[in-house]
Amino acid sequence: MADLTLTSKNPTTLGVDALVVGTHTTSDGVALVGADLPAPVVDQIETLAELLGVTGAADEVHKLPAGDDLAAGVLVLTGLGTRAEDGTFEPETLRRAAGAAVRALAGTSSVAVALPADDEASVAAVAEGALLGAYAYARYRGSAPKDGAKDGSKDAKAPVPAPPATIEVVTPISRTAKAKAALHRATVLAAAVHGTRDLVNAAPNDLYPAAFADAAKAAAKGTGVKVTVLDEKQLAAGGYGGLVGVGQGSVRGPRLVKVSYSPSKPASKVALVGKGITFDSGGISIKPAAGMDAMKSDMSGAAAVLHTVVAAARLGLPVAVTGWLCLAENMPSGSAQRPSDVVTIRGGKTVEVLNTDAEGRLVMADGLVAATEEKPDVVLDIATLTGAQMVALGNRVSAVMGDDAVRDEVVAAAAATGEQFWPMPLPGELRATLASKVADLANIGERWGGMLIAGVFLREFVGSTPWAHLDIAGPAFNEKAAHGYTPVGGTGVGVRTLLGLVEARATR
Repeated sequence: MADLTLTSKNPTTLGVDALVVGTHTTSDGVALVGADLPAPVVDQIETLAELLGVTGAADEVHKLPAGDDLAAGVLVLTGLGTRAEDGTFEPETLRRAAGAAVRALAGTSSVAVALPADDEASVAAVAEGALLGAYAYARYRGSAPKDGAKDGSKDAKAPVPAPPATIEVVTPISRTAKAKAALHRATVLAAAVHGTRDLVNAAPNDLYPAAFADAAKAAAKGTGVKVTVLDEKQLAAGGYGGLVGVGQGSVRGPRLVKVSYSPSKPASKVALVGKGITFDSGGISIKPAAGMDAMKSDMSGAAAVLHTVVAAARLGLPVAVTGWLCLAENMPSGSAQRPSDVVTIRGGKTVEVLNTDAEGRLVMADGLVAATEEKPDVVLDIATLTGAQMVALGNRVSAVMGDDAVRDEVVAAAAATGEQFWPMPLPGELRATLASKVADLANIGERWGGMLIAGVFLREFVGSTPWAHLDIAGPAFNEKAAHGYTPVGGTGVGVRTLLGLVEARATR
């Protein structure tokens, strides 16, 4: 990850490869903001803005020669859109602008970001955005190609340009304790998001349940987080029928991984349950081939849970956080579970499996029961659970449903951290659609309201524990163009919201 520092130096004197400043839309055209640039530079840019195609719109990035008036090699203009009514810019606006600029500067060694950062909140937003934008996944890439290299040559593989190695955030409060604290939190948070993205982007032949468990141990090393792993034999003995049933079609067995951060005298006890289907073929109810490659991302919830717990430990938050990673590979084979099989979830409830592609709720049911057995103050589950979530809310807005108070807590945490979670209902009448002729309930209901029905199913396994369910099916994996601080592939969605909720509970 990039080395991030704060500086109060005049940005015109910073001898970096690229200096980032903001542009925003005004009634008269475009204005620069965030750095006290020499008047000739400002006048030239604002005069030539239309010719250069600079509008100041969000996500817009332009690179210009810095000229003799700046020590930097390149001047980068990143769009902020329009100001808020009070003349400021929202933290998420700053976060996205910084991320878009740094993301566009991949291949550059050193960057200075001079956006409006006069207080703790704006410093945090710019720092987070810059680090979130400084991400690349290069695990499977080869060496840099030579000009004219052909397929099959040793230099044919296209490299992933490395993110900037050093980033300086320009702020007049660089030496204050609050700014330094914001910098530390941004670094921990970005590491958690990057770690989540790395897991989501990993190939499923490398990231299977046992390998995920090993990754959890590696991530927790040195943090004080305790990791406990149950393998397929222990799961069967413990009555975890959902995990065993979903995982039995693969030669690589399921795992339930518990990651626990336990500070002394915690202000609250939070349980997080994450769906970790390391690859989802659909099982016997197999998915269409088109788009199945993206199903390596069906473990995004478990990845987010793991790195949220690790981040809470690194920040030393006075909240006990326990994560449950429900890991299985859903494959079709002679040993796979069949439509009409009946499985017994931990705790004794039986489920008739009418569709093996509705497998996430089965492993999550086991995890929810295990989590609630420890009597936490609140339990949240997070999963790439339903295609219906994407139909309802698209690819950038996640859903949250559950007990009203917890649901509102999630929405507030998302708003404070810059993620988008939309509150959804859990109508009681939908429970009837999950009726089974032979078991306590079926794993699917009617077609309509599929996202809500999945939530109603999960509610059966939380008892009286305050609970919310987060469906991140669309936002977890970006198959389109990169935007803001969001890359193509794994996005790391959910980490910021979950960590924000834990932090809010620390101050209750």
